Amino acid sequence: MKLRAYLTASVFAITAAVAPRAANAEVSPLDLVGPIAEYKLFIGENLEKLVNETKAFTDAIKAGDIEKAKKLYAPTRMNYEIVEPVAELFSDLDGSIDSRADDHEQAEKDPAFTGFHRLEYGLFSQNSTEGLKDFADKLQADVVELHKRITELTFPPEKVVGGAAALMEEVAATKISGEEDRYSHTDLWDFKANFDGSRKIFDLVRPLIEKDDGTFVAKVSGNFDTVDKTLSKYKTAEGYELYDKLTDDDRTVLAAAVNTLAEDLSTLRGKLGLN
Repeated sequence: MKLRAYLTASVFAITAAVAPRAANAEVSPLDLVGPIAEYKLFIGENLEKLVNETKAFTDAIKAGDIEKAKKLYAPTRMNYEIVEPVAELFSDLDGSIDSRADDHEQAEKDPAFTGFHRLEYGLFSQNSTEGLKDFADKLQADVVELHKRITELTFPPEKVVGGAAALMEEVAATKISGEEDRYSHTDLWDFKANFDGSRKIFDLVRPLIEKDDGTFVAKVSGNFDTVDKTLSKYKTAEGYELYDKLTDDDRTVLAAAVNTLAEDLSTLRGKLGLN
């Protein structure tokens, strides 16, 4: 797929989406066109990785190669976690791809419980690929459809900028407890993906804020470095430590760093006149 082609085609649509906010904006609406277009390119690249890596993951499941499937689960999911601010615009697909057992009346036994976490349950809790073929096929179809929809989407600037905080807030509010990847305990892979997605947004809009509020930018940049340094403590040759190996003190330190970062990022939209 020619990512640059749809990037160029979307610039005029992005300008139209931003322009009505010009009257109250802290920055010129045209200043946001470049960052939003670059973010769309970044999302497109990660979506292509998501489609390709999900196919490898689901092929392993359908082949009954449980060890390969387990190994591919966490890195494959990272691609989804990076694009999550935009993926959540499509609630049907987000629910199908990323819902948890407790989102469904019958929990793990509910036929509507599909996606990554349904496959995670089978692989890591049941230690089996039996009965997972249809769930694997559905996940692959869903990520292909997500790729198609997002490629055709004009990105709302307020959603993009707000996504920087949303990614960190989700880690702080629900993921720090370990409930996200409760069967595999691969939560730190998700944290890293959320962190990377959030930092990308901040880095793209940073020049628009830095000229007027360099102190804020330096503070947020320092907070990103703190979270990154904290996560790096748990990096291994395979990826990251399993989350259930972290102590309560480890989780408390990580939560504090993430919360501080999320609070500052929550002001980004206002600084850009997008509230």
